[in-house]
Amino acid sequence: MSREKTIEILKTAILLEKRGESFYRKVAAETEFPEVAHIFTTMADEEVVHARLLSEKYKEVNANKPLTKPDFPEAKKDSIADAILSEDVKAGIAAAGFEAAAISAAIDMENKAIEVYSERVRSADDPNEKILFQWLADWERTHHKVLYDLDIDLKERVWNDNHFWPF
Repeated sequence: MSREKTIEILKTAILLEKRGESFYRKVAAETEFPEVAHIFTTMADEEVVHARLLSEKYKEVNANKPLTKPDFPEAKKDSIADAILSEDVKAGIAAAGFEAAAISAAIDMENKAIEVYSERVRSADDPNEKILFQWLADWERTHHKVLYDLDIDLKERVWNDNHFWPF
């Protein structure tokens, strides 16, 4: 793939990460629930890490240097999956339409990021570029799974609370 295409995809990826950070920070600031704010703040912080890593890679490619193998950050001990799936968080979000809508929007954002990164893994010629975008796609899949599982749980609570089940 051409250097121009790599620069283009890095710019797109940086923009996706910055938009994700902005969205997650806005949700964290607007929610009434501290547990929900913590989840979205943690996700925003992770997007900052992604944008920083992508920016470093952009600088390499833009300076006509070969793309080096990324130095991936370690996952935090305070895992987003542990925080987001707690009963306190589920109970808080089940009662709040704003947070449930934010989760749905976040799922869509994660889907877009996964699509962009996975396509780049398929089309990139540079092995280090493939490694970078595979790592990003995998990380975003983790976000997506957690959000999706939470969304399913919330839907089931609403269905049960409103007696939508046919049995």
